[in-house]
Amino acid sequence: MNIIFLTLSRISNIEERTIYADLMRKFRDEGHQVYIVSPSERRLGLKTSLSNEKGVHILNVKTLNVQKTNVIEKGIGTLLLERQYRSAIQKYLKDVKFDLIIYSTPPITFTNVVKFLKKQNPVAISYLLLKDIFPQNAVDLGIFSKRSVFYPYLRNQEKALYKVSDYIGCMSPANVTYLRSHNGYYPEWRIEEAPNSIELRNQTLTSGEKESIREKYGLPLDKPVFIYGGNLGKPQGIDYLIQCLDDHKSRNDCFFVVVGNGTEYGKLEAWMETLRQAKGLEDGRSLSVKVMKGLPKEEYDQLVQACDVGLIFLDYRFTIPNYPSRLLTYMENKMPVICATDVNTDVGKIAEQNGYGYWCESINPLSFAVLVNRFLSDPGRIKTMGERGYAYLQKNYLVEHTYRTIMRHCLKNENIYL
Repeated sequence: MNIIFLTLSRISNIEERTIYADLMRKFRDEGHQVYIVSPSERRLGLKTSLSNEKGVHILNVKTLNVQKTNVIEKGIGTLLLERQYRSAIQKYLKDVKFDLIIYSTPPITFTNVVKFLKKQNPVAISYLLLKDIFPQNAVDLGIFSKRSVFYPYLRNQEKALYKVSDYIGCMSPANVTYLRSHNGYYPEWRIEEAPNSIELRNQTLTSGEKESIREKYGLPLDKPVFIYGGNLGKPQGIDYLIQCLDDHKSRNDCFFVVVGNGTEYGKLEAWMETLRQAKGLEDGRSLSVKVMKGLPKEEYDQLVQACDVGLIFLDYRFTIPNYPSRLLTYMENKMPVICATDVNTDVGKIAEQNGYGYWCESINPLSFAVLVNRFLSDPGRIKTMGERGYAYLQKNYLVEHTYRTIMRHCLKNENIYL
């Protein structure tokens, strides 16, 4: 089959380790022709180009900055994506007949591109990988209200994207339930689970390598290290994260490291600076907390391997069920998790039900402390629960599972040549 994948994520190297690159490699390795359309943002200074990266065609489209930029440029850039993507596809891929159209949220503005591709390829199946439920997530965080002038337009854009999709793959059971209950116009049987997934790569550090990495980043060698890695923005509830870290800043039986980037990183940085000044220190090494800017993927993965327990934080106000993909990195490295989230998200509930993590609502920092103490009171739990998480990953969150979920629809379509 010929497959086209539309994404807002920058993909320039098909061998990189992300949930999308992993899935597209799986399609390639199964013998399909894969075409990826992704942005080449203004800050990179690159023109639109088509390349072949180890058997995968990557069309990088010149766009405005649509991530990690100011609200105005992000908004305009997102609105222009449809026209820019369609123009690039017409120019570079006009002779390719596609059998499967895959796309992900964010953004919700791919509707006309998908319509265009469906018109050019009438028998093609359109499949939405739902990673973000917008605009409701913005409403939850108080960015704007349902009474604002933006909401009706954005909600209609969301509905239009769903309607043009033959199938919608959701990240978890709670996502499926939410989408079905809030979108009665869309056939329930076309909404299914297609969870975040990765290509498993066996990678085990020796004790010497683990010590070397901890020394490199100034982490203790003789204490359990709890790590949060990923985006540091409004969805993560940074105020609550800071409260939790502040309560543990002077512990001598464990250590916390936070590594990432995002719009709220400055809050963490300012909090750390206040602590250093209060203690009369320059580097904060006597603290049991370290905050770091985001690392390249390979270095971040090595850091995670040298830690013991993974952390997930989500703002308590969410009514939509998020399912952060950072969970997979923890599970792959046999690390149990603590999930401090809203009550609607099922990432922590699934972790508890399957014995690889604990959950608390992200309101009272004392609830988080209770979970930390559970691990510290019985260090053997870290290994046991980490092994359970790894086993659950193997059974549920590998690219083979997502691939089979999508492909079974193609196998039913007699008009698609496999």
